[in-house]
Amino acid sequence: MKSREPGPSGLVIVDKPAGLTSHDVVGRIRRLAGTRRVGHAGTLDPMATGVLVIGVERATRLLTYLVGADKAYAATIRLGIGTITDDAEGEVSAAPGQAPLTLEQLDRAAEFLRGPIQQVPSSVSAIKKDGKRAYTRVREGEDVKLEARPVTVSALRVLAARPVQHEGVPVLDLDVDVVCSSGTYIRALARDLGASLGSAGHLTALRRTRVGPYRLDGARTLPELEESFGILPIAEAARAAFTARDLSEEEARRLAHGQRLEASELGPAPVAAFAPDGTLVALIADAGLTARPLVVLTG
Repeated sequence: MKSREPGPSGLVIVDKPAGLTSHDVVGRIRRLAGTRRVGHAGTLDPMATGVLVIGVERATRLLTYLVGADKAYAATIRLGIGTITDDAEGEVSAAPGQAPLTLEQLDRAAEFLRGPIQQVPSSVSAIKKDGKRAYTRVREGEDVKLEARPVTVSALRVLAARPVQHEGVPVLDLDVDVVCSSGTYIRALARDLGASLGSAGHLTALRRTRVGPYRLDGARTLPELEESFGILPIAEAARAAFTARDLSEEEARRLAHGQRLEASELGPAPVAAFAPDGTLVALIADAGLTARPLVVLTG
């Protein structure tokens, strides 16, 4: 029996709806693309919406190098109430309330969360502790304490603040924009901002607006993809995300066989190497006087 020819390779930039896991979205794209060779570059919690980068066929091999891209979010933080999950899906753990504050006061309070920081992830994150997911340990009744990790918050802007009541507790709802490194927990920023004000905080809404160069205005909803499925071709996707190096025919042939090239002088970060006809041959990185293939994408 003849094996199925692989379909087109590329990325699907999905506008994930609330209520679905990232794995749920991967399952939908597998069905639409007609292949099981599908993966994603960075999980979004079920309550979160927005940009989810999905790789199809050979483009799944790019995902390792896209996971670390910086990300941008629009979020709503509720000050005055804390939860065991640091988001709206968890049980309330504290409700000290929060008096109204000006945008200037909130901006000053948020200053310690900007730049390179040490962040303690939420105890219900997917981080493994002694071989078991932290959220599994929490569900089993353990009191989980995770170690702080270095992250970078390039921007944290408080756009609006609304005093409201929640079950008789005065709280302050903030609309914020965040630009951060991969691995940053926005719900942990909400928790820590509340704590810094002598109160508590949690995340009530989260929308990812960008992953690296892939933005919300280029994302498609699942109903749109159901109606007309399409992908961002792998070469176009790579040119958007990585510095490009154009190869000669001979360089493309050698690289396709896994051989090293002369250094590109483009640095150790992944570089997308293209054949003269525009085909993406590989991702490469300089290593001394040569450029080595990180992943070969032809064949």
